[in-house]
Amino acid sequence: MATGNLAACLAVTLRHEGAYTNDKRDPGNWTGGKVGVGTLKGTKYGIAAASYPNLDIKNLTLNDAKPIYEAKYWRPIRGDALPVGIDLSTLDYGVNSGPSRSVKDLQSVLGLKPDGIVGADTLKAAIVADGKAVIQRHCAKRLSFMRGLKIWNTFKRGWSTRVADVEAKAVAMYLARSKPLTGADRQELQTESAKANTTATVQQTGATAAGGGGIATSGNVPAVDINWYVVAGVAVALLIVIGILLFKASHNKRRAAAYAKEAAA
Repeated sequence: MATGNLAACLAVTLRHEGAYTNDKRDPGNWTGGKVGVGTLKGTKYGIAAASYPNLDIKNLTLNDAKPIYEAKYWRPIRGDALPVGIDLSTLDYGVNSGPSRSVKDLQSVLGLKPDGIVGADTLKAAIVADGKAVIQRHCAKRLSFMRGLKIWNTFKRGWSTRVADVEAKAVAMYLARSKPLTGADRQELQTESAKANTTATVQQTGATAAGGGGIATSGNVPAVDINWYVVAGVAVALLIVIGILLFKASHNKRRAAAYAKEAAA
């Protein structure tokens, strides 16, 4: 159980959310929730103008922010009842995309019907599950959701780094169970780092192989017979595949670095 773990989880989240930002490209920074709608007040400590249009975001203090996190994010996900580590992945995802979205993906990972509400069945399933696997799959779903957002290309590097960091820290929390990490725990984290590096290498190799391929035509086929629309379509599809593989490789490198950092902490 994660009773009393809010402070530890919030410390991780605020390292990513803490600074004040008023990037006009981020809809969350606008009081209207859309770029150019309302007033550009920004975000601080993860408290966004879109959700709190009447707050003085720029001058918000940490003491102002903590009760908001507890009321809006921690209690809705029932953080005090979730297993250590799973509470962090659920909280941080919820801060970015809303508690309901985070809980639905958690429930999906647990094999439950997603309704966005943490009830007895969700808690029971989370408690008996393999916490490390749950955290990893939950973070993978989070990244998949982010990739579908319109502003993905603008923030993908930062989001990828954040999800990788939260995953590694959540797994470390789960392994330690609120106690110091043992040698075996650190070795397990190093193993996860090595797995992520191996996966990244495979994906990088796949992207290189795909990029080195091409559409060959036989010398016996007249050029006039080539359907250039098909050729263009195949080329675009190939570029998309390469892009996906390259991003996955870079994300797994970030995961590997994050796990290695936690193992050495």
